[in-house]
Order: sequence, then structure tokens, then C-alpha cells
Amino acid sequence: MRYAWIKGQADYPVRTLCRALGVSRSGYYAWRDRRPGMRAQDNARLLQQIEQVHLQSREAYGSERVWRELRRQGETCGRHRVRRLRQAHAIQSKRRRRYLRRPYQQAPAAPNLLTWPFSSPGPDRIWVADITYLPTRQGWLYLAAVLDVYTRMLVGWAMGDRADQALASAALDMALARRRPARDGIHHSDQGVQYTCKAYRQHLQQAGLIASMSRKGMPYDNAMMESFFSSIKHELTHHERFADRDEARNKVFDYIEVFYNRQRLHSALGYRSPIEFERMAMSPN
Repeated sequence: MRYAWIKGQADYPVRTLCRALGVSRSGYYAWRDRRPGMRAQDNARLLQQIEQVHLQSREAYGSERVWRELRRQGETCGRHRVRRLRQAHAIQSKRRRRYLRRPYQQAPAAPNLLTWPFSSPGPDRIWVADITYLPTRQGWLYLAAVLDVYTRMLVGWAMGDRADQALASAALDMALARRRPARDGIHHSDQGVQYTCKAYRQHLQQAGLIASMSRKGMPYDNAMMESFFSSIKHELTHHERFADRDEARNKVFDYIEVFYNRQRLHSALGYRSPIEFERMAMSPN
């Protein structure tokens, strides 16, 4: 520590500083010119990889996911070492904000067909849906989403300036156009009026989907969708100031289609991305 302090004092002669602190000049110069050891060099190399993963993950990963990604790249370091290096160099993932529960609509609801722990026997057998809101300087931008429980993939989504049934149906239309849901598959949502209204229920019937809805005042009944909304806000919108809805749309599109579905590692999927997990599940081997 004394040598490091001396090195930072450019306004005084080294001889004077060494005398004042009771250390030898030869000892100081030997410390200054000493090359870092093998461990320090390896830490410097590993730190560069950690910083690269941190940026590639859009600062979304904590120590566990960073370590998992390094292992996927062939690195053999331990998770505790990754955590120590991140802490020592103040590398932090974007922090969560407190979740505020939205009020639930007073409307007739379908029965709740999902139970904890939420699981699905295969792709496109159970979908969950919900709507959230994102702030812009132009006003709220609403995001309706449909997520596949098995792969965690966002199979349908739509954005607009009104959180109405048309927005929810647009997200469902995208999911139906992209995927082939199982006949009598389950579509689960909360009791929002967008999902309880007659037009949306008919939409589900025409697609051969069975409606399931969370119990009143129980957001954990749709925890998987709430988890996605928490991720997009934690990793994107809480750290952005969108000038208008168009800018927000572009950023959200990039997050969903480029990052979340194709790159983001999910602990529930064995630290694989949704598209990678689906390919493995559908592979004959």
C-alpha cells in the first residue's frame, strides 16, 4: 500500500517520500518494476472475457450467467472467481426496480388450469399472455405478449398506444401465424378485460385454444409472464429514456427478437436460449 501511494505522488521526489514512510528506494523500485505473476496475468485475461460477456449480454447477466456463458466458451474458471473479479472491478448487472401490481378487472373469468410448478409437456401446448406498459416522452407504449411455457420463447407480441382487446388479439395473431399450437392447448392470462371480453374468447375458440385465467388478485398465477416483463424492464426500459413510441418500438423489437429469443440464457432451460432449447428438444437425437 505504501509503495502504491508513493507511485501516485508525482509532485515530490521518490527519495523524500521513501524517507517519510520509512521504506527503501531499492524496495520501491523493485516493487514498481516487478512483472505481475501468472495468477495476476490470468486474472487480467479472464477479466477481459468477463467484460466482453457483460457487454454482449447488455449488462443483464449476474455472476452465475456470466460464469455459465464463459463455460460455454470453453473457460474453466470457477464461479466464485468470476464473482470476485466482478465485485473487485464494479461490474454490475442492471438492477431491478420494485414491481407494482396493476389492478385486476371485475369480469367473468375462465377457470385457472395452471398449477405450480408451471410446466408444459412440449412446445406450443401452453401459452401465457399479458399486457404491460412502457414509458416514453410521447406517452405510454403498451406491449401485449404471448409466451410459450415449454421453451420460454416469446411467440407473439404487439405494441400500441392503447391497452385494448385489439392489441391483445394482434399479439395472439402473430403467435398463431408463427406457430402451430396443439388442438385444445391452453391459453392462460389474467382477468383483464382484454382477455375476458367476448371477442377475445371467440378468437381463442376459433384457434382451438382453451382459456385459462389467474385467480382474482393473484399475479403469481401468471408468474412466467410477469417474469418476462420483469426481465425486459430490468434489462432494457428502466435504463432507457425513449424520445417517442417509435424509438421504444425499435428497442423492444431488438430486445425480443435479437436478444431474448435467440441469445439470452435462461436458468430454467439449463442456461440455454429459447431457440437453442427448442432445437435441442425437437432434435431426433
